[in-house]
Amino acid sequence: MASTTGSTPPDSGIHIQRVGEGEKNLVFLHGLMGRGKNFARFAKELSEECTVLLVDLPNHGASAWTESVDYPNLAAAVSKAINEELGNQPYYLVGHSMGGKVAMTMALTQPELILKLMVVDISPVKSWNSGGEFPHLLGSLLSVDLNQVANRAEVEQKLKDPIPHPTVRGFLMQNLRYSGGGFGWQPNLELLYDSLDTIGGFPEFTTTYDRPVMWVAGGESQYVKDEYRPVMQKLFPQVRKITVKGAGHWVHSQKPEEFTELLRHFLS
Repeated sequence: MASTTGSTPPDSGIHIQRVGEGEKNLVFLHGLMGRGKNFARFAKELSEECTVLLVDLPNHGASAWTESVDYPNLAAAVSKAINEELGNQPYYLVGHSMGGKVAMTMALTQPELILKLMVVDISPVKSWNSGGEFPHLLGSLLSVDLNQVANRAEVEQKLKDPIPHPTVRGFLMQNLRYSGGGFGWQPNLELLYDSLDTIGGFPEFTTTYDRPVMWVAGGESQYVKDEYRPVMQKLFPQVRKITVKGAGHWVHSQKPEEFTELLRHFLS
């Protein structure tokens, strides 16, 4: 039977939920404005064969806020927390969107414990400009005066025009919390918005990660393009690209059955 425990490694400030007691260690890193629980379905399905860690990245979910955002520091902090949780045992690493960039940075800077890497719908290049999707989404959240709303329904109503897609709006609304007599966003929204240039970018590396990499693209997304392949192959020589038809940026939530099959192939 699968077991589920929540833990926060000492001094890391990073919240990790542990699911299952299987032989293989599998770690999920979520995207911008996400949380580890976004992958709970897959953790449960794989809990007999895997010990799964669902990580809340810094400034997200139940993890601590930081004063700044950059991928080398994020990667170092996340790696430390994972290694403490697993006792420095090797693991399979899956990262989506921003979490994919953290995962790629981890693989390029501390590759020794990462058995395989799955990068979901993101590339090691600049992902957006000032008019991109995420600047618009986070800007829309910041535009809502939470001091003037009485309930969640009012917040959602104010977001319907700027964020008309109900799935995307619902994904963002998961971060709304009621505490101390009012509503607030659980992630460090202002810092994340102010750091979008850094989050959308990617550091330069002269190192490579020479183990297998599965590069998963949403067929209807623009975050993985053929023109990015040379950069990806230079950093990850054993990369294999797989496109999930009919999926947008949130591949795992839009095509969960297909994503489960990819995970099983990834772990084989």
